[in-house]
Amino acid sequence: MRSAAVIGTGAIGTSVALALGRHGVAVHLSDVNPTAARTAEAMGAGSLTAPEGPVDLAVLAVPPAHIGTVLARAQREGLARAYTDVASVKARPHDEVARAGADPARYIGGHPMAGTERSGPLAGRADLFDGRPWVLTPSPATGQDTLNRALELASLCGGTPVVMGAAAHDRAVALVSHAPHLVSSLMAARLADAGESSIRVAGQGVRDVTRIAGGDPGLWGEILDANAAAVADVLDEFAADLGRTVSALRGLAGTDPARRERAAATLDEVLRHGSLGWARVARKSGTPLTGLAAVPVLVPDQPGALARLFTAVGEIGVNIEDVRIEHSMDRPRGLVELLVQQGSASALGRLLDADGWTVAEQGAAAAAPR
Repeated sequence: MRSAAVIGTGAIGTSVALALGRHGVAVHLSDVNPTAARTAEAMGAGSLTAPEGPVDLAVLAVPPAHIGTVLARAQREGLARAYTDVASVKARPHDEVARAGADPARYIGGHPMAGTERSGPLAGRADLFDGRPWVLTPSPATGQDTLNRALELASLCGGTPVVMGAAAHDRAVALVSHAPHLVSSLMAARLADAGESSIRVAGQGVRDVTRIAGGDPGLWGEILDANAAAVADVLDEFAADLGRTVSALRGLAGTDPARRERAAATLDEVLRHGSLGWARVARKSGTPLTGLAAVPVLVPDQPGALARLFTAVGEIGVNIEDVRIEHSMDRPRGLVELLVQQGSASALGRLLDADGWTVAEQGAAAAAPR
């Protein structure tokens, strides 16, 4: 990738631009807020000059509700050869792209799973995405060239590509990002009117729990509006657990021995279950990409074939941890190695084969140490 455009110079857009600049990519910046754009330029994120011709890739770092209209306008102006976004919801933007009349073959949804509670270009960091998942959500119409450019973007920014369907992505982020933000906000709201004596003794624990509540309320309002049903489903389960916990605490505060015993058992279950969940996230965030297996698939050299493959994997429910692509212009097919967790490799190969894909011999699918 030699050139890119970043539309939107908030924390994420500026971080993308800074990350690309580390690799010598010429980045062109734009923003409806000229002060933000000038600040990002002064930070070395890119240039405010318009590109002389189409750039290799345009990154739309705008709120989810504006992706369709911004994409359609940028395509009419011939800004780039391919387009992606960094919004934290995917299903609605995919639908709005179609309604806006944009070309879906040159667009792929994207979401780097990294962020900061701070907003604006000054919160941008070139290393923000290092080692973090970068979700891509191709549609059946997404062209192979567009997908390849998005994979290159994730790599240049230090991220690890993970291919998912748009709806599956939105359910996942409701659980691991959007609902936690609301829970953090609700806890932080308890502190807004707290007495000064309580605030004075606040320690690191409450800071950890409430840190993400400092995010931009306007932006988070748009995110939650775009993923409201999935977040509500998560919070319904959270509310049920919270109700059980409150009842258990009331029981512990009483004097009935039998009720106190049941309450203690309930709290023990809540705390142990929480510890198990924490351990899964802690292992995921601190584990390098080891113990992977490659599932080699022969993909026809046809527009959209690679996107259809990734969509099929997403529908199966397997996360792609990395991708290797071998392609020769004089051959009708290319070899795509999907790197997945070893425990998922055999089942994925069987399911892809049953779905009509040509899965190569597993001799090429040995463990892939990283």
